[in-house]
Amino acid sequence: MEWFKKKRKPREPLGERRLKVPDGLWLKCENCQAIVYKEEILRNSKVCPKCNYHFRISAQDRMLSLFDDGKYEIIDDNIRSCDPLTFKDTKKYKERLKESEEKTGFSEAVVTAVGEVGKIPVIISAMEYHFMGGSMGSVVGEKITRAIELALERRMPLIVVCSSGGARMQEGALSLMQMAKISSALARLDEAGIPYISILADPTTGGVAASFGMLGDLNISEPKALVGFAGPRVIEQTIRQELPPGFQRAEFLLEHGMIDMVIGRKELKGILINCLRFMIPNQ
Repeated sequence: MEWFKKKRKPREPLGERRLKVPDGLWLKCENCQAIVYKEEILRNSKVCPKCNYHFRISAQDRMLSLFDDGKYEIIDDNIRSCDPLTFKDTKKYKERLKESEEKTGFSEAVVTAVGEVGKIPVIISAMEYHFMGGSMGSVVGEKITRAIELALERRMPLIVVCSSGGARMQEGALSLMQMAKISSALARLDEAGIPYISILADPTTGGVAASFGMLGDLNISEPKALVGFAGPRVIEQTIRQELPPGFQRAEFLLEHGMIDMVIGRKELKGILINCLRFMIPNQ
């Protein structure tokens, strides 16, 4: 009889019954390939809790992590690149600049700010890799040079956080000139006895590594950061030899005397405070 028969609803297709997980909750580590909860990575200073891989962070995040209470004053933010060569590849240079500015919220690939680190007044210039690969054009060179001159004027230590693919090809020789421009300004800073600390984040390559990136009184790198002039693949093809494991990574450079320290992101600020107190009398 129909009274005693239980009516069952037809089963939904398997694809429709699957749990729908919102996008962006999980991230895949580029080093160990582990799938990690995004919030866990953010709580861990954007470091993979499985393998200690350091994800790339923005210049703003860098400033917030280094300055006391995340308080700082941005300077020289009104300088923008022009297009001296009327350069065009698949896109016009002006279009690339506009896209990068909209993407990052910054006017150029470096941000300079004044604040305190461990109650010590400092100037920090942090490069923004997501702005055209952190490439060094004439404005990047000008802003870092102005930061050096301000450090000279106020006798404040300078910290530069490097993260760059090198000189900006869209500005040709004008971008290469920034290497000499910044290096000569750093020579004056050295003569004045004012500390300069270079922090090398992944990646620091090309003209940035070949100039101010490696000229610090103290050169500190994050773990496993790629630091070098030409890339490993280019070097292998040039010398036709297989490179040793870990070549151009921070730990390899430390072992061979190219840098002074490899420090994790969470310990970096404490190390900087101790170094600044040592380098500046009466601190």
